[in-house]
Amino acid sequence: MQYGEPDQEFDLDLVDELDTRLDSVVRAGDTFRYTYDYGDWWEHTVTVEAVWPADPQERYPICMEGERACPPEDVGGVYGYDRLLAALRDKDHPEHAEMQAWLGRPLDPDTFVPELVTTLLRRMA
Repeated sequence: MQYGEPDQEFDLDLVDELDTRLDSVVRAGDTFRYTYDYGDWWEHTVTVEAVWPADPQERYPICMEGERACPPEDVGGVYGYDRLLAALRDKDHPEHAEMQAWLGRPLDPDTFVPELVTTLLRRMA
């Protein structure tokens, strides 16, 4: 993956993210955008609330907190996720059974589990 400063002329000077530590490009109070899945275009606005020195006794990365569940993969972006939630919430919705079968698991969109996110982040690290 690569990152770079947006440029109105679309002439990006991209840098490989594996060669750069996040704390070398953002500080507490900074905000940046992160785009995940260029097909569905999930755009996240990330605000760095605080930065602490690493604790040598701690295992990283750690997700400390967050809000709401992550949408499932390949749901079709924001509009597809809204459609999925509408169908799951209403047992009389014409797509309710189809969407439940497609998802294949329960989904509570309001639940966020930091420990699960930490596990997933550590698998990627």
